[in-house]
Amino acid sequence: MAQIAAERSEPAAAAVANPAPLGLAAFALTTFVLSVVNAGLVSSNGINDVLGLAFFYGGLAQLLAGMWEFRNRNTLGATAFSTYGAFWLAFGFTVWQKLLVTGPILGWFMLAWGLITLLFFLSALRTDIALMAVLFFLFLTFVVLGIAEFSGNSVITNVAGWLGIVTALLAWYRSWAGILESGQGPFRLPVGPMA
Repeated sequence: MAQIAAERSEPAAAAVANPAPLGLAAFALTTFVLSVVNAGLVSSNGINDVLGLAFFYGGLAQLLAGMWEFRNRNTLGATAFSTYGAFWLAFGFTVWQKLLVTGPILGWFMLAWGLITLLFFLSALRTDIALMAVLFFLFLTFVVLGIAEFSGNSVITNVAGWLGIVTALLAWYRSWAGILESGQGPFRLPVGPMA
């Protein structure tokens, strides 16, 4: 009887959707739009043109996806999405308030994010090739953005923009694969599972 009472008192774990496709899609779109600017494909005011995306899709949606990953007990997903959501919120806010200047300060900022991304990449080595590719290209993007800020060379910024575009495309691919994995699509996309 005590066992039956204990079983009844424990709430059944509710099935929840996988938040990773949302987090990856939010990351991809925000990264893509800013990277198009960095690559020099459009004339723009830089990050100012994507502040709405930075705050609400790249920032808030990723932060929410990270919190939902905690519910799914996915420590890597929870930490990465929450971290990159906070990145977009912090980056958008500092640009909006004109607190982040270009040059060495921004260079160190980008290199530090490159280091964080390298740690996430190393943590993802047993996940899948698609996710590892996203993190690897994001690492390269941050490092090249940091170098561009130190050098002041717009050609290096353009290279970083193209790396960011590749990163975004890979993130969209992994996001779509995650949606299809949920059984919502007629086929699956290969992601190259490592474990």
